Amino acid sequence: MASFFCSRNFLSFLFVISLFHVGYAARKLNELVQQQPLLLEYHNGPLLSGKISVNLIWYGKFKPSQRAIVSDFISSLSSSSSFPSQDQPSVSTWWKTTEKYYHLTSKNPSSLALSVGKQVFDEDYSLGKSLTGKQIVELASRGEQINAINVVLTSSDVAVDGFCSSRCGTHGSSLSSKNVQVKGKSYKFAYLWVGNSETQCPGQCAWPFHQPIYGPQSPPLVAPNNDVGVDGMIINLASLLAGTATNPFGNGYFQGPAEAPLEAASACPGVYGKGAYPGYAGELLVDSVSGASYNAHGANGRKYLLPALYDPSTSSCSTLV
Repeated sequence: MASFFCSRNFLSFLFVISLFHVGYAARKLNELVQQQPLLLEYHNGPLLSGKISVNLIWYGKFKPSQRAIVSDFISSLSSSSSFPSQDQPSVSTWWKTTEKYYHLTSKNPSSLALSVGKQVFDEDYSLGKSLTGKQIVELASRGEQINAINVVLTSSDVAVDGFCSSRCGTHGSSLSSKNVQVKGKSYKFAYLWVGNSETQCPGQCAWPFHQPIYGPQSPPLVAPNNDVGVDGMIINLASLLAGTATNPFGNGYFQGPAEAPLEAASACPGVYGKGAYPGYAGELLVDSVSGASYNAHGANGRKYLLPALYDPSTSSCSTLV
């Protein structure tokens, strides 16, 4: 069954932005009231563990440079010896926050190691340029279904049900194909989908690299890889990967209804650095040459902007900078 776990993050962000002008006047008053910490409840289900391949299913036309931005990000999640010289703060340091969830579930916690798996290309739009949620699952099924997360990435000219109006991406799980079974039984595999919003809704799904459609109209930040659409995809991909690891089958860590839960990243909407508030991403690092804003170093000299993650050990949103 597919689960649309990015919807609430998207709607929460728009709601917070729209209330900014009203809420800002009351900030000093609210600061006098001690806020109750957010708690993500564990629902006793499995988390992803072991060596997991992240298979990339490219639907539509992407430039080689765009594919490299995404694959380098996946490679950056692991602090492997392949990339020993990553500067700090790094993508792998950001990802380590997810390990804290594993320590809470067991006295002998398992670990999760992600790596770039196979890449599948569909540049001929075999399912057309307007996709349903069912077709996203169909595309996800094209990747390996054992010890894998299948990531569907749709190009900027592909419309997907709910894209822009209520979500920037989704993650969920689906039963494996009949020809892919373990001991004669089908099982669930994890997948996620992220769309390139550059021409459809950058103000919703590529903020802060584009002006938001609601709320304060501060100047957009310069994208660290000089690609507003794909740098925006990285933000959503990072958020959904964290949700997939800690709530892969809808019974892991989350708060709220299972159909629209708050998860590891969606619990911290619009927060990228210290001091963030609606319309302001927070204090970030700035590249001295390009002027691009970022908060994490990655493989092959890449820079990325990644969302804050909910830290279960402090019950607060944790940022790299």
